[in-house]
Amino acid sequence: MEILYAVLLVAGIGLLAGLLLAVLSKIMAVPVDETAAAVEEILPGANCGACGFSGCSGYASALSKGDTKDTGLCGPGGNDVSQKIAAILGVEAGNVEPMTAVVFCRGQTDKAIRKMHYEGVPSCKLASQLFGGEKECIYGCVGLGDCARACPYNAIMLCEGVAVVNPSLCRACKMCVNTCPKGIIGLVPKSQQSAAVLCKNHDKGALTRKECAAGCIGCTKCVKTCPAEAITMDRNAAVVDPKKCTACGACHEACPTGAIRLLTVK
Repeated sequence: MEILYAVLLVAGIGLLAGLLLAVLSKIMAVPVDETAAAVEEILPGANCGACGFSGCSGYASALSKGDTKDTGLCGPGGNDVSQKIAAILGVEAGNVEPMTAVVFCRGQTDKAIRKMHYEGVPSCKLASQLFGGEKECIYGCVGLGDCARACPYNAIMLCEGVAVVNPSLCRACKMCVNTCPKGIIGLVPKSQQSAAVLCKNHDKGALTRKECAAGCIGCTKCVKTCPAEAITMDRNAAVVDPKKCTACGACHEACPTGAIRLLTVK
């Protein structure tokens, strides 16, 4: 009988606890935003933050609450996702221009001079904290693949010490842009056909020549050659305005180091 009483007591306590939890779950339940849930289900789930919100759930919540009506902020989702969201919200779909990441550096192992041999943790962030990395140019790609590991779409690979983006796989999630410790990765429209300076070195020309054979030396030949006046100088480095550029190729031909290339990523 003592064992039976003990079993009944434990069972009674369990039953009461279960009832109490059931009641509390009803009282303290958080209302589910069905609209936000439906929108989040459509989003790609990369949680990259390219939309400007805290991941897919943050963007879905903002759309549901009316904090934003722009359904075209999801770069990875593209126009297809934008149209599906618009159908749920009953608004006009926003346009998403296809973008791709570009690494603005051509400092491959045969062009960039190395000042040391790095044997630490294979991380661009950590290596760059050690005298700016193993290359003489402290502005260029470290080449240890932080961006490739961050990319959820496997769109980045390392080629001779420099990260290279495959435009056909890139979904413009900005994960690589936010990961690169040098800030040399940017997004450009896939339809863009213009010249670009694939170098972020701001040292004077003489020093840049010693650091990398493919660096911009600030000679201003491209500025003088461009018929559209689309090129200016910023701290010893040439900068191309894609809105003015006609992709004539004159600057590419004039550049003595080949730092200027025509982007045709369509």
